[in-house]
Amino acid sequence: MFEKILIANRGEIALRIQRACREMGIKTVVVHSEVDREAKYVKLADESVCIGPAPSPQSYLNIPAIIAAAEVTDAQAIHPGYGFLSENADFAERVEQSGFVFIGPRPESIRLMGDKVSAKDAMKASGVPCVPGSDGALPDDNEEMLKIGRRVGYPVIIKAAGGGGGRGMRVVRQEEDLIRSVEMTRTEAGAAFGNPTVYMEKFLENPRHIEIQVLADEYGNAVFLGERDCSMQRRHQKVIEEAPAPGITDKQRKRVGEACAEACRRIGYRGAGTFEFLFENGEFYFIEMNTRVQVEHPVTEQITGIDIVQEQIRIAAGEKLRFSQKDIVLKGHAMECRINAEDPFKFIPSPGKITTYHPPGGPGIRVDSHIYQGYTVPPNYDSMVGKVIATGDTREQAMARMRIALSEMAVEGIKTNIPLHQMLFTDKGFVKGGTSIHYLEHLLAEAKG
Repeated sequence: MFEKILIANRGEIALRIQRACREMGIKTVVVHSEVDREAKYVKLADESVCIGPAPSPQSYLNIPAIIAAAEVTDAQAIHPGYGFLSENADFAERVEQSGFVFIGPRPESIRLMGDKVSAKDAMKASGVPCVPGSDGALPDDNEEMLKIGRRVGYPVIIKAAGGGGGRGMRVVRQEEDLIRSVEMTRTEAGAAFGNPTVYMEKFLENPRHIEIQVLADEYGNAVFLGERDCSMQRRHQKVIEEAPAPGITDKQRKRVGEACAEACRRIGYRGAGTFEFLFENGEFYFIEMNTRVQVEHPVTEQITGIDIVQEQIRIAAGEKLRFSQKDIVLKGHAMECRINAEDPFKFIPSPGKITTYHPPGGPGIRVDSHIYQGYTVPPNYDSMVGKVIATGDTREQAMARMRIALSEMAVEGIKTNIPLHQMLFTDKGFVKGGTSIHYLEHLLAEAKG
């Protein structure tokens, strides 16, 4: 097992990884920007290294600075968390070339799954259900393109192969708009991602967002840890996540989960990963794989009893998975609210000093957050300041506990989206469960109107 791990991230995930390491008796090094000098995890670390000024490109995205920090502190491995460099194959490669262990998949797995066209091809070969669409990149021949559009059936969506975060996408509802839409998306993709390749998929009108959590070691063992429902989104950003997903049967879960585990074995995947699907009319359609730990991993931990971050570390250290599929038992229900420093309904970021902070408690409540009273939320990064996770024997109990937790939680000095969460936990549609990915946007539009 590693003696010392460098954490190449910030915020709540840096603290989360640090806690996992401390429990395992592993020393931690945290890197931080100048503006994060007073962060809780920096003060709690065995060692800390300032790697640059506040802007991410000069600090958290600065590969040479992170590698140098690992060298001067004699760290053996680097955990990238999520965001920043976590899905950067070049970073993973540099880490390994510099003599450190990258706590995550091999660089070739990150590359394979980072390109949506090659990812889809790999999934089809493994029997993972995919959205009907073009087989790979769209051809330059307009007539061929129109043929594909007719075969898939309108509406279709044109997507950039190297895109993400809701960028590089365009919905086409009729054939006469196809050629122009493809040309526009290619131009945008080339400018935004340095890759003009685009592909076509059937556009699903009202799907849910369901994802499967997997763990795989380097010896060909792979398991799935159930599913999460992440359909409560705004502008492709998740707001609330829960596990298990309402209305998914054991048979459906087993079928898609086993296909995901088999895909991991087939592509030689190592570490934690998440297969993301659109789900409509009882069918799963693969959209992408995240080759890292997810923001919403706690809900899966709560219902399986498995510490996903610690398993990432064990796998990276060369250990075999300690459990097989039959050992994975889902127990109870868990829900997570992402707490952001922003206006709850206008969504304008609200950085600044926290004058009052009172986290919630009680049975079944977990709070993953790096903030404290007197902490200043910087304006330079993502607005998420924490996550509240409620677990109960049933979905109803988890929801009741979350309502109490949100009513107890006090954050003053900045605005947060707690009022939005409180509104959603009394909304009939959400309380019933199984809402689509468009539900929140429609709800907000109605509230405005």
